[in-house]
Amino acid sequence: MKRHMIPAYTPLSPSTMLNPVPVVLVSCADPKNPEKKNMITLAWAGTVNSEPPMVSISVRKERYSHDLIVASGEFVVNLVDEEMCRAVDYCGVRSGRDVDKAAETGLKYMQAETMETAPAVSGAPVSLCCKVRQMLELGSHDMFLGEVTSVMVRSDLLDNAGTLHLEKAKLVAYSHGLYQKLGEVMGFFGWSVARKEVFEKRMSVYQR
Repeated sequence: MKRHMIPAYTPLSPSTMLNPVPVVLVSCADPKNPEKKNMITLAWAGTVNSEPPMVSISVRKERYSHDLIVASGEFVVNLVDEEMCRAVDYCGVRSGRDVDKAAETGLKYMQAETMETAPAVSGAPVSLCCKVRQMLELGSHDMFLGEVTSVMVRSDLLDNAGTLHLEKAKLVAYSHGLYQKLGEVMGFFGWSVARKEVFEKRMSVYQR
């Protein structure tokens, strides 16, 4: 690593300054009335476990989707691409209590694998279908820990060998209030110790 001068830093108040984070569209529904579906845009989502596969989402108690998730015990985390971004922003600033977000944005629901109530969002690059395993009351938000019981991947992201190329999905990240496109591929897991020929062969796939 190159040596460099230590830059100056300014202390700020404690905050959730972890950036960038994925922006996701979480879909859910009312178990008593499955036609009553909703989508909520979240930037507070993450991976928490691999065996079994589990993710977390954090939702304010007053959000419409909060009670739907509590009641159904299900939610679907839909990854977001550039084409969906404007609609996804709308879903984050309007409440499902007041508007039909699917009707307003043109986004469509579809059946989600292994879910009894929660739908997936049609067109999303990847949808992670989750069963709630635990809810943690943290303060401003409640964290839902969900076990991923199935994953739905858009077929155009798979090559002939069945390998997933998520780098082609044009996913969107969220950083300090801004939606941003992901940049060029710089490397892959382990590239810092890979032999030159291995690095060049692997990277050639991403440069096509």
